[in-house]
Amino acid sequence: MFEPFEYQFFVRGIIAATLVGGLCGLIGVYIILRRMAYIGHGLSHAVLGGAVASYVMSLNFFVGASIWGFLCAQLITLTTRKRKINADAAIGVITTASFALGIVLISRYKSFTQDFDAALFGNILGVSNGDLLAISVVVVAASLILFVAYKQFLFATFDVEVAKFYGVPTGWIETLFSIVLAGTIVVSMQVLGVLLIAGATVIPPIVARLLTDSFSRMLLLSSTLGAFCGFAGIYVSFYIDVSSGASVVLVEAVLFAAVMAYSNMKSKFSVAVKGPPKAPAL
Repeated sequence: MFEPFEYQFFVRGIIAATLVGGLCGLIGVYIILRRMAYIGHGLSHAVLGGAVASYVMSLNFFVGASIWGFLCAQLITLTTRKRKINADAAIGVITTASFALGIVLISRYKSFTQDFDAALFGNILGVSNGDLLAISVVVVAASLILFVAYKQFLFATFDVEVAKFYGVPTGWIETLFSIVLAGTIVVSMQVLGVLLIAGATVIPPIVARLLTDSFSRMLLLSSTLGAFCGFAGIYVSFYIDVSSGASVVLVEAVLFAAVMAYSNMKSKFSVAVKGPPKAPAL
């Protein structure tokens, strides 16, 4: 049972996955409540372009990819302000173009090809002490930002127009959120891979939403579930020898199915006990 913990690479990987899972669960609450589930999927693809560009230009991966992701997120925000362009269309155009640029650079500079699978699907063998440090810094920074500006983020999440009316600096809030989201995606790439980050940012908050109607409890529950699934997913992947990112997301999917079944059973039991709702009197 404790055999995997005898290996240093596994210890680093499981710590990284637990931190990344909790971080994705935390950020995912804001993504889900803003009805922006597609942005996690799209921005993770966009960041691949920044990662490859950083590699080609011999820049620090975390710095280059984070800046690239932030700029893509800001470009999406600016584009969606045009009333003729919906958010999903803007995300699709910008992130697909960035992903395509990454593919072009990979095909041009063959030396990156060996790391391509790890970038797409995650690889706990590649988690270094430097990666752990970067993940820890982003987790602490994101938690502090969301804690300090808790009320502003809450207000802007549910009603941007009303938040503007009451003086909430929604422009700065959007910028801060873009920074946090870009940082989250960049540090998650090594563990989850760009193709699976969306699942980690969407499934835990959806499960939490099924279990509670309280925003604060949803934040706590989503973060806890994300961290648990990260831990369990890496542990399972060691024994069945599969991609770490895929294993984490599959554990989250199983958890979602279980909670969904529980919610349905609870609803049916409630109807059976209380009876169906009565029609309003005319």
